[in-house]
Amino acid sequence: MASDTKTPVVLCWHMHQPSYQDMRTNQFLFPWVYLHTIKDYSDMAAHLEGNPEARAVVNFAPVLLEQIETYLIQIERWRHGAGEIGDPLLAALVAEELPETGTPAFLGLMEKSLRANRERIINRYPAFARLAELADVYRRKPELQRYISRRFLSDLLVWYHLGWMGETIRRKSHCIQSLQEKGHNFSMDDRRALLDVIFDVLSGIGPRYRHLAQKGQVELSVSPYTHAMLPLLIDLASAREAMRDITLPVHSDYPGGEARAGWQLQEAKTVFQRFFGLEPSGCWASEGGLSAATLALLEDHQFRWTASGDSVVHNSLNRARETNPELPDYGIHRPYTFGESGTFVFFRDDGLSDLIGFTYADWHARDAVGDLVHHMENIAGQGKGKARPVISVIMDGENAWEYYPENGFHFLDELYRVLANHPKLQLTTYSDLVANPVTEPINLPHLVAGSWIYGTFSTWIGDPDKNRAWDLLCEAKVHFDRVMDNGSLNSEQKEAAMQQLAICEGSDWFWWFGDYNPAQIVSDFEHLYRRHLVNLYEMIGYPAPPSVFQQLSQGSGEPARGGTMRPGHDAEKQA
Repeated sequence: MASDTKTPVVLCWHMHQPSYQDMRTNQFLFPWVYLHTIKDYSDMAAHLEGNPEARAVVNFAPVLLEQIETYLIQIERWRHGAGEIGDPLLAALVAEELPETGTPAFLGLMEKSLRANRERIINRYPAFARLAELADVYRRKPELQRYISRRFLSDLLVWYHLGWMGETIRRKSHCIQSLQEKGHNFSMDDRRALLDVIFDVLSGIGPRYRHLAQKGQVELSVSPYTHAMLPLLIDLASAREAMRDITLPVHSDYPGGEARAGWQLQEAKTVFQRFFGLEPSGCWASEGGLSAATLALLEDHQFRWTASGDSVVHNSLNRARETNPELPDYGIHRPYTFGESGTFVFFRDDGLSDLIGFTYADWHARDAVGDLVHHMENIAGQGKGKARPVISVIMDGENAWEYYPENGFHFLDELYRVLANHPKLQLTTYSDLVANPVTEPINLPHLVAGSWIYGTFSTWIGDPDKNRAWDLLCEAKVHFDRVMDNGSLNSEQKEAAMQQLAICEGSDWFWWFGDYNPAQIVSDFEHLYRRHLVNLYEMIGYPAPPSVFQQLSQGSGEPARGGTMRPGHDAEKQA
């Protein structure tokens, strides 16, 4: 519960990865689920465990939780000789035989084992940096490849996983420390011991966050099942509320979108309940994507709060002033309700959140936290004599930290320590602020549909490549609906197709399409999206149209932080 005198501060960390698993083969095409789990989700829990007076909101996308569970099942089956590890990179870590040097398989594993921050992860460890230098020689001088031992690849695989290991694990695990000290010539026993550490970290994520929630230190919330952009599922034209001239896909609507949005929320609650034994009170709608129809749906599913970016409330206030010019600017540091909806809406302070995401990585931790808290103190001071402000820092819990020294260890530890003991600021949760409001919410007649990025949906629709992706999804949904109605599938097949459709509805595919994103990541995601669509067609027994096999997007940009994060107000990066 927020203090009667202190200004409430909510740190909301969003944990999310899309589905990287090919549901037809059970293979993971990219390793980001387990890598971010051992590096970021584990560290974020540990910082809260190490600062028991601190509090936070932690939001999980259900598709992430399910993929963590799948890794655990696959590793356990492999241990008992009953199956394979479905991630090629993780399987290679403990493979008895690695590919021959000079082969495409060898080169592929080598390249995958170098996808890490060069400055903060690879160059931090001299042994890892030497392997990366040798990889550069391998690329430039193919005539020397035959002389490179497979020991190079096995050592590189070990160092890649050591590099991605969470800082809090690195500081406590004797196994990790001994492997780092050994440095090279890792044995199969070493590699299996490293896999055991990875398994233990993966298996601890659910119980650790559940325990933090039971203590009341963390509020756990949820996103739509596969991180779908609900306002666009419900109505593609909602994109015009904030951008009237935006070009929409050829298909004017996503068929049955409102029902699908409801399914996404219900399935999210089911998965959340299974993992945590709790009913979520709040929902971070994917990317803070809200509309009036989305708010109504959230209320129908008993969500008491949601949140978005500060541009959304500015757009909504401006719209309200068209009929009520005297309406005050209540600002972003207040809860709001809209129309008849009783669901509280909180708004991200983009300035504070973006400082963590894009500025503080190169600062000394104490200076960075001191600067951030100074900004918070100023906001609190401006509220004297008025309704008390609510300060919201909302950002993903995984992508910023690889740009910080030691995975943000010093910054996060200092942040929780200072805020947990601050005389004028108090860490709290959104559920507490709904149950015991420090100020009554402002009611506006209408919420202008938008997301936390620029207050628009331009990151997911409007660009020609993004629109083509929507048209492919809409076309697939038409065929899906026909097959679901004609009785050709049994209940088990229908359920599998329903899950596969949900994967195709995820917001991440649309995020990455466009020339302003990096070519390699665009290639990864557009290939994966089209594979998911092909799988959907196979599941419903309908031939995939030729358009699904044509490349959607290429990408050629160099956005900040590789495009995994975006600032809330940088118009130059707007699609």
